[in-house]
Amino acid sequence: MKSPDQVKQPGQARLDKTPLAGQLHDPSASSLQRYQAKVLGQRGLGLLMRYEATTLLCMNLSGALGYALRKILFRGLFKTAGAGLILGKGLALRHPKRISLGQRVAVDDYVLLDASGAGDEGISLGDDVIISRNCVVQGKSGPVRIGNRSDLGCNTVLSSISGIDVGSSVLIAANCYLGGGQYDTRTMDRPMMDQGLVAKGPVIIGDDVWLGAGVIVLDGVHIGAGSVVGAGAVVTRDLPERAVAVGVPAKIISMRGD
Repeated sequence: MKSPDQVKQPGQARLDKTPLAGQLHDPSASSLQRYQAKVLGQRGLGLLMRYEATTLLCMNLSGALGYALRKILFRGLFKTAGAGLILGKGLALRHPKRISLGQRVAVDDYVLLDASGAGDEGISLGDDVIISRNCVVQGKSGPVRIGNRSDLGCNTVLSSISGIDVGSSVLIAANCYLGGGQYDTRTMDRPMMDQGLVAKGPVIIGDDVWLGAGVIVLDGVHIGAGSVVGAGAVVTRDLPERAVAVGVPAKIISMRGD
């Protein structure tokens, strides 16, 4: 008989999760090496010194001078960064060399861009993307892509377990949550936090979608282009193009254009 670790539910993938405490206190690495691994994703004094100098000089600097310095100094920390970059204060970066920014990207204050688990694809923000205050864009164990002219409202979280792909001209209102996964809970002989994660696949949001305030989109869900999801809805299943859905779980109440 197979153990719970060997059993795979239909349409699901099991992902091992390294405890954060183990990463932060790994005895095989020095404090500096652990810091570089967590924040920068690579060793070497060049990037470390540039990151430390940049954050010290202008990470929390207010006013026009702060914006001007961040536009100049932060650019070299990213994999790529287009013209017209606007970066608010308190910006937190993890593995910035895996983060690509298009033209005229605007990131408000106190945003976290974390590509530490996003792999080679990393985090990609298209042209004219707006990330509002206190947002989290995090590739825990999969890439994140946000298409051109898309807008994330304040306090929204994108947490990629198997990947998140947001199309172009997408409106995501405040306090939304996309992605994540579930902890494996099938065995009782060890804590759930040590059993790894179970994910159903990537979250895919088509072009020209509007997610109202507080919407939750679970892993593995595909929302078709032109759809509208009402405030507070929890989307647990795919929605076709042009669908208007509300409720918990989200149900289709009409089709746009009919």
